Formats: sequence, structure tokens, C-alpha cells
Amino acid sequence: MKISDNTIGILRNFSDINANILFKPGKSLSTMSTMKNIMAQADVEEEFESEFGVYDLPEFLRAIDSFQTPVLKFNGTANLKIQDEKSTLSARYAFADKSTLRYPSKQISMPDKTVTFSLKNSDYESVKKLYTNLSLPDIAFKGEKGKIKLVALDKKNSNSNESSVIVGETDLEFTAYVKAENMKIIPGDYDVALSKAKIAHFINKKVKVQYWIALEADSTF
Repeated sequence: MKISDNTIGILRNFSDINANILFKPGKSLSTMSTMKNIMAQADVEEEFESEFGVYDLPEFLRAIDSFQTPVLKFNGTANLKIQDEKSTLSARYAFADKSTLRYPSKQISMPDKTVTFSLKNSDYESVKKLYTNLSLPDIAFKGEKGKIKLVALDKKNSNSNESSVIVGETDLEFTAYVKAENMKIIPGDYDVALSKAKIAHFINKKVKVQYWIALEADSTF
């Protein structure tokens, strides 16, 4: 089996959410943070034939990167072989016991979609650059005066640095807080839904990947 660059990119992103992963039969990958406040799911072009666990996904990806043209060959339930298609280089990589992994047991169903809007990559990246450079720990999606704003701030300090951009329109008043460190989404344009149940759902418009990220308890709708 060869793994495409797109799937490698998704796995790199998932490794930022959780260092371990359980691959399941089929064409779907999923992960969940250890705090259970971030979940992600992606549809990929490869079809995995059997279930296997990887405890250290960054390490697994580094192993694959060590090969010019890597091909994965499964050796039952204990390990796989990484073979270079253009040389005799190979490596055996051992699977992790399922009991040592943290992974999602089911997909989240959004209880409601109180607010929906589209988030452009350019808008998010401009605010991300500022919340990174200004060390702002929080972001908020705010509905006020008919507009939806994406705001970077420190909600514990009313006089903190702040950055904002208008991302949509609404007739609702709300403030949905997310920890900036939890916004582990790959770059791209997204359809976004915010729920009163304190969940934000991000669906990438180009790549078949979606994220469910917990809103902070002090979010209001």
C-alpha cells in the first residue's frame, strides 16, 4: 500500500491532536484529543484492510519519511513492513496494543446548529497570525449588531490586545469561545456550525475532513 501526500498531510494534522491513532478497516480516519475536547474525522483515498494501532504517530510518520518511495506491507496483526520501492531499504514497525490508545468510539452528532456561517482561510489565518504574535489565548465567534466577528483576545483581561475580522451576518446575539490552542484545523475554507450544546463543527470545503471542537463553558447564545 502506498499512502498519498494528502493522507500524510491529514495524519500530520491528526498527530497534533493526539500522538496515537487507531486505524480501522475502510477509508476513514479519526482521532480525539486526550482531553476529549477535539475530535476529527477524514475520508481518504486509501482503503485499510485491517485494524491496527500506532502509539506514536509522529514517530510513524518520521519512519515513512525516511524512505524515498515508501510502500506499506502488512504482516498480520503485530507489525507492518515499510519497503522502499526503489531500493532494498526496509523497516519493521510494531503495532501498539489497542488498550494503550485513546481514540473515538463513535462520531459526534451535532445536537443543533444554532449559528452557521462560512469561514474563509484568509480571514482565519490573518487572525491566527495576530493571536500567535500577540500571545492571545482565546478566540471568540461573536454575533452582534447583525455581524459575526472572529475575535482573538484574552477573555480574562478586558484591556488585553485584541484582533477581529467580520466573517458573516446574523440576527442573533452570541459569544462562542474557543481556546486558541484547540484550533488544530488544516488550512482551508470551512462551513462552520455553532451549537448551544457548546460544540463547534468545522467542515473543510475542499478536503474531506471535519472537526468537532468544544466551546468554553462561558459561551453564551
